[in-house]
Amino acid sequence: MNARVLLACVAVLPQLGGCVRSAPNGGQARGQLSRRSAVGLVPAIGSALPAALGAASPLLQPAAPAFAASGKSALQIPDFGIGAWAWGDSLFWGYDSKRDGDLREVFDYTVSEGVKFFDTAEVYGIGRSETLLGDFCKANPGAADVRIATKFAALPWRTKPETVLAAARKSADRLGRPIDLYQIHFPGAWANEAYWDGLAQAVDEGLVGAAGVSNYGKDALRACHAKLASRGIPLVSNQIQLSLLYPFCLSNGLKAACDDLGVRVLAYSPLCLGLLTGKYTETNLPSGPRKALAQKALADPGYKQLMATLTEVGAQGHSGASPAQVALAWTIAKGTTPIPGARTLSQAKSNLAARKLVLSTKEVQQLDAASAAVTPILSPDANPFPKVDKDTGLRMYDS
Repeated sequence: MNARVLLACVAVLPQLGGCVRSAPNGGQARGQLSRRSAVGLVPAIGSALPAALGAASPLLQPAAPAFAASGKSALQIPDFGIGAWAWGDSLFWGYDSKRDGDLREVFDYTVSEGVKFFDTAEVYGIGRSETLLGDFCKANPGAADVRIATKFAALPWRTKPETVLAAARKSADRLGRPIDLYQIHFPGAWANEAYWDGLAQAVDEGLVGAAGVSNYGKDALRACHAKLASRGIPLVSNQIQLSLLYPFCLSNGLKAACDDLGVRVLAYSPLCLGLLTGKYTETNLPSGPRKALAQKALADPGYKQLMATLTEVGAQGHSGASPAQVALAWTIAKGTTPIPGARTLSQAKSNLAARKLVLSTKEVQQLDAASAAVTPILSPDANPFPKVDKDTGLRMYDS
């Protein structure tokens, strides 16, 4: 399953009336909410919806444009960024507000090192991640040129372009600053074209600087790209999962489609939820939902060989670089922008050091071969995203 979005949605459910469900195997239930059922649940959700996700009413007054109307942003995605999923997420990452000082330290260090691209989402910590990022920006004089990407959750009762605009305004309120890159977080079972219209309108009105998507397959990517292009708006990014333990976009044509269209890949979970750091063993397992994944990995000889290869590459040609640093350098070598998370200063320093690693073609091939020998720990088929738009028949998701 795609743990990041699934767990974020699970965290939202108690506050949203529990109306999004997964199948017993972790995939999307075949009996997914019908459009009528989803809309019918909205009154029962009541005031919890805007409180939980900031699903603002279209009646909200539009904010003053932060960007020139119809600006068609020339946002340049950098080669490295930081993901802020863990900044506020208590279910998966054990967020504790008492450690906000640690997160502030991570932010300040990262900015001081010239890494000024941060990715968040409205569902991360139910808005807490956005609020923290906004607070950290305000408190740091060197953060004036920080660029923040956030995401719209394609929940089943959101069916109009106006819901995209309303959610963007709420995210901007929490951030206390403009949104540089606004992304559709994951495909919907329907209303996807309405989301693209809302995304285009947000750019046209100067509410956001640039448009992106996340977890889109190649067919959906091409359709969205064409829709935005018809309005003169570039699709600048597709944020997808990529790591040595989840390399599927490299073989199924998705990365190639992004390259063909000039859409930058933001690689999330490039350390595969910490499994590529080398710190976990049979007697030192992560807590929470990651424990089962670590146990599955550690039972596979292929995973252990991959970790040995990461260690070997780091030791032989890169002054003892850690497995995590080599794994991040691999995603850079694949022509993507990794956005690893960091909750401590030591993690931030380790991640940023990976920017200096340049892997040789031979080293990349070594890592590719070791990756291919691993029994998949996470499978694209088991994640909760809708595979097909029920209205149009468009295939929405690949990996």
